Amino acid sequence: MSARQIALLAAVGSLALLAGAFVFQALGYAPCQMCLWQRWPHAVAIGAGALVLTGLSLSLVAVLGALSALTTAAIGLYHTGVERQILAGPQACSGSGGSLTDLSIEELLSTEGTVDVVRCDEVAWAFAGLSMASWNAVFSLALAALWIVAAMRARTA
Repeated sequence: MSARQIALLAAVGSLALLAGAFVFQALGYAPCQMCLWQRWPHAVAIGAGALVLTGLSLSLVAVLGALSALTTAAIGLYHTGVERQILAGPQACSGSGGSLTDLSIEELLSTEGTVDVVRCDEVAWAFAGLSMASWNAVFSLALAALWIVAAMRARTA
């Protein structure tokens, strides 16, 4: 495979992971704040894939793609640590003082709308003992490896 094909494969991988996140959301698995954070680097990696098609420096674009994939993998690993109660999560969505504690008595007792806080420290879905955040980290590390291979092949071409 050429460096360009590998980079495009990595970008399509990010597209597939992002599409999968939206499918889970459509199936009723609302994303927490950290889940949303993991989506943005995939969008950047997809954009890097689009840049591959423009003829820009492939090695530079591949580095951008690799950094994006490594960023979402790092967020996924952090999120996994929060889910497993190893690390403290953001106050807005974890047990360390979530946003419900910031509401007044009137807001808590109000029947006007609902307060839906999706917890970052609870696993909504898991397969083979790994949560969605964990799977995102695993697949994103593989995508980062593809981007790195593309960058190395582009430099030697």
